[in-house]
Amino acid sequence: MMIFNFIKYIQWPEANGGDAFVIGVIGDDEVYTTLNTWYGGKLRGNKKFTVKKFNSLAEISNCEILYVARGSSKEFDAIKAKVASSSTLLITDKAGLGEKGSGINFRTINDKLAFELNQKAIEASKLKVSGQLSSMAILI
Repeated sequence: MMIFNFIKYIQWPEANGGDAFVIGVIGDDEVYTTLNTWYGGKLRGNKKFTVKKFNSLAEISNCEILYVARGSSKEFDAIKAKVASSSTLLITDKAGLGEKGSGINFRTINDKLAFELNQKAIEASKLKVSGQLSSMAILI
């Protein structure tokens, strides 16, 4: 649910054309299934949400958001390099990946889910984040 809510607070460049807003998932069938069930085919403005499951680094293609599950985090550097030239928001779920260049990284603090926001990674992806989202995040 948090992944979807981030969309409200982030602006992608107008150059991200096409008629789909693509959310990619690598390494977690449950997250993919949940996102696809809740949001697949629904509209975001004039674009339709499309949720894609990637089983390997080689399969990763254009997407506005790419969720890298904990089990795929060992390939994080290669994944980050593959999407570096695009305006893709990388979202991860493993300690240390925020500092390594993930735009948003989930953390558990005092048994509550929180998230880190790497402002340099966001800027490098040519994304704009609202002050509201920044104020809710752990800034790194």
